Amino acid sequence: MADWGLLLIRLVVGLIFAAHGAQKVFGWFGGHGLKNTAGFFESMNIRPSLAIALASGLFEILGGLLFATGFWLPLGAAMIIITMIGAIVTVHGKNGLWATSNGYELNLLYIVTALGVALIGPGTFSL
Repeated sequence: MADWGLLLIRLVVGLIFAAHGAQKVFGWFGGHGLKNTAGFFESMNIRPSLAIALASGLFEILGGLLFATGFWLPLGAAMIIITMIGAIVTVHGKNGLWATSNGYELNLLYIVTALGVALIGPGTFSL
């Protein structure tokens, strides 16, 4: 049953994370797209905003897909963790823990989930 549990966690977390990146880069799933994401980064004095928005979105897409499939799981988990640490440092950390205040609650959940699964391994049902 543990392998099924790992598959469920990897698929849900990885695919949602990848979809979040697709929102940034392509504007899919109600996202703002690369130009508007870069504008948001620019408003926070994150420069070069377009390059960093693209890198952030691609890290989310690739990291999420690697995590979901279990292929090169440590790399996918590292990409998720690095992206979430960046989000905490630049946006959410100053707002405290709770998501209701735009805090880092969800970022921390992504970090701990990615790290936990990476430490356990991807399970049998993985690439």
